Order: sequence, then C-alpha cells, then structure tokens
Amino acid sequence: MMDQLGREPNLDEMPPELDDFPLEVQEAFIVHLMLPDKWDGASGQYMGKDWAALEPLLNINQIPTADRRILCFFLKFIESANTININESLKRQQDATQRRAKSK
Repeated sequence: MMDQLGREPNLDEMPPELDDFPLEVQEAFIVHLMLPDKWDGASGQYMGKDWAALEPLLNINQIPTADRRILCFFLKFIESANTININESLKRQQDATQRRAKSK
C-alpha cells in the first residue's frame, strides 16, 4: 500500500509480526488461539480463556516442561490484554446500540 502512495513504510509504525517475537511468545500466542473462550451467559461479558485445556495443548504442541512456566507468564499477559480489548469493544457496541435506540 505504501508503494501505491509513493512512500517508504515506517517500520516504527508497522504492527509486529508473529515471527518478530521470541519463540516462547510465539508459542504462547499459538496456545492462546487454541484455548476455548469463556463467556458469561447472563451479561454476555467475555471472561477470558478456559485454562482446563492448557496441559493437553502444551503436550500436543510439544512444549518442553522447562519452558512451560515462562509460556504461562506470556499466555496470561496475552489473555489479560485480549480480555480487556474484547470487553471494551463489546461496551462500545452496547453503547452505540443504546444511543441508536434512544434517538428513535
């Protein structure tokens, strides 16, 4: 796209790719994507990942036992940021729906 605009891409403004991260962080992202989501049925709020499937996923992905502690640290960090982002997005959608309903 930058080529079409006749500009050089600014590497500082580009979002990082998965392979820009250390292996442990890459593995944490992969496992995070595989973990099932938990939702509150009453409020519709996102509750994070269901960690019950973690050990089988670590085994399937052949994560060495020595690496699992640091992987869990990164995994929890990713989950926390993801949960905040999802719930903020849901809140914006709910607020927009309420504003539209009031304006009718």
